[in-house]
Amino acid sequence: MLIATLMIILALVLDWLLGEPKRWHPLVGFGHLTKVIEQRLYQPNSSKHQQILRGFLAVFFLLIPFTALSYYLANIDLIGDIFTLLILLFCIGHKSLSDHAKSIADALQSDDLHRARFHTSRIVSRDPVTLNIPRAAIESVLENGADSVFSALLWFLIGGAPAVLFYRLANTLDAMWGYRNQRYLYFGRFAARLDDVLNYIPARLTALTYALIGNTRLGLRAWRQQAHHWDSPNAGPVMASGAGALNITLGGPAQYDGHWHKRIILGSGHEPKAIDIHRALTLLRHSIVLWVIVLLLLSGLTYA
Repeated sequence: MLIATLMIILALVLDWLLGEPKRWHPLVGFGHLTKVIEQRLYQPNSSKHQQILRGFLAVFFLLIPFTALSYYLANIDLIGDIFTLLILLFCIGHKSLSDHAKSIADALQSDDLHRARFHTSRIVSRDPVTLNIPRAAIESVLENGADSVFSALLWFLIGGAPAVLFYRLANTLDAMWGYRNQRYLYFGRFAARLDDVLNYIPARLTALTYALIGNTRLGLRAWRQQAHHWDSPNAGPVMASGAGALNITLGGPAQYDGHWHKRIILGSGHEPKAIDIHRALTLLRHSIVLWVIVLLLLSGLTYA
């Protein structure tokens, strides 16, 4: 437990200092491989059950070989710890998320809506012209903080490099295929359900952390009263709790692929502004610090 905690701290520090690789990012390469597998297995004219089966096979071929290889490499003497640290580092996305969100906030504070909309469109899947930019940016910070930080840390604690890699690759597949449109409704169903299962507990731990760090009463109330009305079982608790913790409102109607989707209002308080993007990033940073403190305390008790 102590070694895993120290490795987490080192990975978080390195992620903050080094940021996201400008070239040759493993997840980018995985995304290219995913497109190749999709081209081979996706058949739009096949039946619903065949599309679901093909989607399952695509997930299997993309996850199992890399997970097995990571298990083998992580258990090699001398290089195993270095490999494990690198895997954890590549699976954490705190600094890149922070940089993207800060770019949006800075553009808004400079009244450069065109630049703000461009940066926002890079981290959300909604139609950029209709975006409520501060809301979309904060929603992305809260939700991606759960996915690319806390879920990754928890799965690393559970199973080391193989578990965190399996989780992060599955999460990437959900980001690429987990849409309820004509192409991915059935082909991407297994990837979406797998991501739901893997994020179920981490999302609720994240929601609890946001509430504890921010306005606890409002965060817990929003989680309890609003989360179950959200269409995602994991994003609901995270975003409701985060909105309440920040005393702002999130959610509301959003346009995807030219179609408007009804979404409830999450949280309570004022309409978010550019400064609230910075507040959301502070909430995320302080939440990470809380996790590190708890892990150090648990490591001390385990060691004793």
